[in-house]
Amino acid sequence: MSRTIWWDLDHPDILDQTLLPFEARVLHLHSLEAVAEAITSLRVRGAPAIGVTAAFGVAMAAIQAVSMPDSFSQTVLAACDRLAATRPTAVNLFWAIERMRTVLDSDPYPSRAAPALLREAQAIAAEDAAACRRMGELGAALFGEGDTLLTHCNAGALATAGIGTALAPMYTAHQQGRRFHVYVDETRPLLQGARLTAWELHNAGIPFTLIADNMAASIIRAGKVDAIFVGADRIAANGDVANKIGTYGVALAAHTHGVPFYVVAPTSTLDPRTADGDAIPIEERRPEEVRGVRGAAWVPDEYFIYNPAFDVTPASHVTAIVTERGLVRPPYPEGLRAVLAAGMAVR
Repeated sequence: MSRTIWWDLDHPDILDQTLLPFEARVLHLHSLEAVAEAITSLRVRGAPAIGVTAAFGVAMAAIQAVSMPDSFSQTVLAACDRLAATRPTAVNLFWAIERMRTVLDSDPYPSRAAPALLREAQAIAAEDAAACRRMGELGAALFGEGDTLLTHCNAGALATAGIGTALAPMYTAHQQGRRFHVYVDETRPLLQGARLTAWELHNAGIPFTLIADNMAASIIRAGKVDAIFVGADRIAANGDVANKIGTYGVALAAHTHGVPFYVVAPTSTLDPRTADGDAIPIEERRPEEVRGVRGAAWVPDEYFIYNPAFDVTPASHVTAIVTERGLVRPPYPEGLRAVLAAGMAVR
């Protein structure tokens, strides 16, 4: 599996996901603006990976500001604010930045704060990798030998600092030698399923079939899907789940036809301060992402286009939420509070 984000001497490196599956190019992010652009443009994406990238961006800003002790704290805090403004929906972004602010608050002296901030960013990345492994173990127990699964968007290694969230159970089961097949939604408008999930599964040797988004309900109704695994960008206190646009439609079909619908996400994706899905901010992106792809347009520029990046699946349509601290089943408010309160170290 390819790494998505890592620290290289004095800056973060990422795999540019906008070029996959045809080109695997590493980008060296030497400035805060380069990090912000990478997040905004989806060169790096996936809620956990966004959080890790932002943490590394803050650490880099701190290292670069050590020689300016009089403005050190202001520079680091400005970096936090800049990165927090890149994307509004994925709560991991704000969770990671808050951890970095806490480290700075505890000791703002530049020569101590900069290495402490880097250690915190590296800890965030390591914790995410460990969480992915544990979610893979827990999620793999939710489907059987020979099952057919379905996933939407990309919630694999490319979306995290580890083996993924929704794809982690598949990687774990594959490593155990189990047989299964995966339907991969192409995922409009940016085709993360077609470009990224299919690329990951192909490289891993996991059998899959790529389908258009509007085929999912039909194959679910036909009984061709045994379980559905998706990731999340934010999970509200009541269990409502924000994920890539189109997830709600898959959940509706699953609910109607009695197919288990599992959300796999680390506790960093849980947002106890947001009461329900109606309060989750939904990012709206550029109309060009719907007009065409990679410079090829299929509709005129004058057409009005609505392009929300996410939708919200109500908790009532979620069979279980898989976290690194255990499975959460309804009632979700109590279960989510319990895993957050547990505060267990991830191993």
